[in-house]
Amino acid sequence: MDSTTLRYAIAPSSIGWVGIVITPQGICALELADDAESLRERLMVRFAQTALLLVDVASDPLFTAAMAYLADPTATLTLPLDLQGTPFQRQVWAELQAIPYGQTMSYSTLAAKLGRPGAARPVAGACAANPVAVVIPCHRVIRGNGRLGGYRWGLARKRMLLEREG
Repeated sequence: MDSTTLRYAIAPSSIGWVGIVITPQGICALELADDAESLRERLMVRFAQTALLLVDVASDPLFTAAMAYLADPTATLTLPLDLQGTPFQRQVWAELQAIPYGQTMSYSTLAAKLGRPGAARPVAGACAANPVAVVIPCHRVIRGNGRLGGYRWGLARKRMLLEREG
């Protein structure tokens, strides 16, 4: 395997099928889906210009750690991430990781925390571009009226994640 080949695994979890892609620097993608085949197809499209090597999730400590975190998101997260995004997206993603387990925040509150009041829509766009589901907990961001709003991996899954967090 050369340095341009990314490793990936697909496995079932309590929150649906999970696809994880890892670069030499860390996790660059964690996708959720209802079935393994659509997830595999989505990863093939997303990484069409990259060589992907399918590995067994149990064969690599990083995959194993990611799956353990998905099973128990109250655990301390020490997964290395390799995130590609604009400076604003990275700023939003960092702030999302600071939202405590079991709590939510509105898009406008998050924008204000970033010093960008009135930027709720760009914050929502950064949430939608989140490449690492659950690890970057964009599911914890809701509308100002308390409604769920959108979620890249489906509103039913967002509702389930928030209910799981109690």
